[in-house]
Amino acid sequence: MKRSNIAPALVCVLSLAISLSASGAGGGGGGGGGGGGEVVLQDPDFRAAMDAVKRQDWGQVVARMGAYAQRKPDDADAWNELGHAKRRMGDLESAFRDYARALKIDPKHRGAHEYLGEAYLQIGDLARAEQELKALDSLCWLPCEQYSDLKAEIARYRNLHAKPSI
Repeated sequence: MKRSNIAPALVCVLSLAISLSASGAGGGGGGGGGGGGEVVLQDPDFRAAMDAVKRQDWGQVVARMGAYAQRKPDDADAWNELGHAKRRMGDLESAFRDYARALKIDPKHRGAHEYLGEAYLQIGDLARAEQELKALDSLCWLPCEQYSDLKAEIARYRNLHAKPSI
C-alpha cells in the first residue's frame, strides 16, 4: 500500500471500529453482545419487549422478554432487560439475579454493569455502584453511554444524599 493511502485506510478502520463499538446494542443503552443482531430483532417476543421498553410498559417487558429468555437462555441482553424491567417495577431481588445471570453469560456486558450500578443506588449502596462505574471505565476504551449514564446517576445520588455542611 502506498504511503498516501495509509491515512484514509486508517480513518476507515477507526470509523468502523467506533461504529461497531457504538452499536454494541443490547437494550436500554445496554450492549455487550449475546443478542445475535438481526436474528434477535426478528424474534417477535424480543421485538415486542424492546417496544415495551420504549413505552416503559415494564410488565409487558417481563412477559415478552421472559418468553424469549426461556427459548434463548444464553442471551445476556435478554437477562439485562429482564433485570431492568423488574428493577423499574420494584422487584430488586429478581433484578439482581437477572443482572448476575447476564454478567455470568457476558462479564463485559456494559448495559448490565450500568443497570446493576443503578440498582445499587436504589438500595443506597454507593460503594458498589462506584465499583460498577469502575468496571465500565475499564470496558469502555472510548467514552460510552453506559459509563456516562451511570456517572451522572452517581452524581445525582451524591447531590441528593449530601450531608449539609454546618
